[in-house]
Parts: sequence; C-alpha cells; structure tokens
Amino acid sequence: MARYTGPVCRLCRREKMKLFQKGPKFVSMKCPIERRPYPPGEHGRGRIRESEYMIQLREKQKARRIYGVLEKQFRRMYEEATRQKGITGENLLRMLETRLDNVAYRAMFGASRNQARQLVRHGHVSVNGKRVTIPSYQVRKDDVVELRPKAQSMIVIQHNLDTLDRTVPPWLEVDGSRMKVTVRDMPMREHIDVPVREQLIVELYSK
Repeated sequence: MARYTGPVCRLCRREKMKLFQKGPKFVSMKCPIERRPYPPGEHGRGRIRESEYMIQLREKQKARRIYGVLEKQFRRMYEEATRQKGITGENLLRMLETRLDNVAYRAMFGASRNQARQLVRHGHVSVNGKRVTIPSYQVRKDDVVELRPKAQSMIVIQHNLDTLDRTVPPWLEVDGSRMKVTVRDMPMREHIDVPVREQLIVELYSK
C-alpha cells in the first residue's frame, strides 16, 4: 500500500493550518505550527504571490493530506466523482468521508486517520461481520463497522474511546458499547466538517 511516510508536521505548516495527523499532539502547544506558523523551507517566511492556480492547488493538497490519499488515487476518485450524479465536488468529499479508515477515525477507534488506517490494515476492523483490511474500502448505507473482539480489549483503543473529545457525525450511529457504528446514510456536505473548498479542486482538475 502506497502512503506518505515523511514528517507530517511540515504538511500542516505548508498548508498553514492543523491537519490533525498526530491526534492529541495537534491540540497542544507542542504542535510545531504553534511555534512556526509559516511554510517549511528556506523561503518559508518570504512573501508568496498567490495566483489562482496556486490557491486551487493548495485546496487540493489540503484535501489529500487531511485524508491521507496520494495523488494518483485522489485523481481516480475525482474521475469517479465526475461520473456520479450530483455535484462533483460534494461527490468527491463524500467518497473521501466514506473510506473505511475515515469511518474508523470518525467512530473514534483511532486518535488520527493514520492510526485508524493502521487498525484497518492490521485486521482489527470488520464490515458486516467480515474482516476488511483495505483502508480505501467504501462503506455503504446500512453497513455495520465494528472492532473485532481482539481489538476491543486493546489499551490504545480503550484510551481513545475514553479520552477523545470529538463528535460522531450524524450520518453514523454508535451503539451503546461504542465498539460499533452503523452507517445511517451517506454524508451530506453540511455534515463534513473539513475546511476544504471543493469547488476549487474541481476548477483545478477541469483545466
């Protein structure tokens, strides 16, 4: 599985905002962007002329980095979104939100999307009773995503469920044990709280 393995703090600094790729660290003062709120590199503090293309590119890069998707895979998802009915930008965000690793993150199984992706890859998450190890697996309406028995007793997962202060989106329904979520419906744009202007991504790829 291809994935970004470099330093993640520089990604936040490049986008000039927190992408929450390391869980609790990003809400503390230890987050590098708190001390160096400018892009990394020799010319990070210089004045950058923001062209229309650059603004569109930054939105695309921001979306990719938030969800942990590489360029080739992101482009394929955009092409699929153009073939679906409805607004292309919203279709794209909906596809990103319904990735299995993101659903595990939204259910608070993982403190970050990277951690949630690792849980999926290691076989700790099942969909409708079947183990799924593909982070990009697209969940559908009425799918049941749950932690496998061995994972339910893991200290890191118990810690996440007890300490994480996030709101589960309304398109997911959590059971009483918090070890299982049901996809009530496909997410609408107002339920996706990522700071991305999807129309700019569509304009970038439409050129």
